[in-house]
Amino acid sequence: MIFLYRISTVLTLVWIAVAYFFSFLLLNHLPMTTSTSVPVRSLLLVVLNFALSGSHVFGQPTSWTDKNVKISTTGELTIKPSQTSSAHDFDFLEGKWKLDDKKLKSRLSNSTEWIKFESTVEMRKLLNGIGNMDIYKTTLDGKPLEGVALRLFNPETRLWSIYWADSNRGVMDPPMVGSFEGDIGMFYCKDVFKGKPIIVMFHWDKTDKNNPVWSQAFSPDNGVSWEWNATNTSHRVK
Repeated sequence: MIFLYRISTVLTLVWIAVAYFFSFLLLNHLPMTTSTSVPVRSLLLVVLNFALSGSHVFGQPTSWTDKNVKISTTGELTIKPSQTSSAHDFDFLEGKWKLDDKKLKSRLSNSTEWIKFESTVEMRKLLNGIGNMDIYKTTLDGKPLEGVALRLFNPETRLWSIYWADSNRGVMDPPMVGSFEGDIGMFYCKDVFKGKPIIVMFHWDKTDKNNPVWSQAFSPDNGVSWEWNATNTSHRVK
């Protein structure tokens, strides 16, 4: 099993600890009249609820485990399917969607500036259900962008391969390989970014089938650390 962490996890835990500490002081050590205690206590509950409201920062998971992949110190990937992996794992995505997208302005450069934009996707099944294809459309920097995602399920390995190409480059990226463990899908590949080898990860969360979340992360150090650089939340068009 591989354990993957980000600095945002530490910051989140510090934030929760600080919120608990000051809430304890205020609730137990400061004198309050009846008229002030109720609103103050209500405010503290809001703060604590915000602190504990999830394990995501900017829409991406901050820590997780994936028992179905091993990354060697040299960056070699060993990926096995989950016990529940099937050709129906992406059925939830069939149809038309509107997306709220975010991407880092600059990748692997300690950037914290996120660019927000909107897009659309239409997905349909192929090959009697063992494949599917997205048509992705958006506008970035005033220029139209169209992308295609092709997903293929291998019945023998029970692994998905996800291929991507867009109108900016006209080149098919290396396939992302992996599977879903319940509602969480994890997919990986080796790639090159600015001349340096990296590992790319896709994280799918389909807990809410009508509002699934996709995120992408790069690792420049063979899975020791990860930087989330893109995410979107899809909203089904009825």
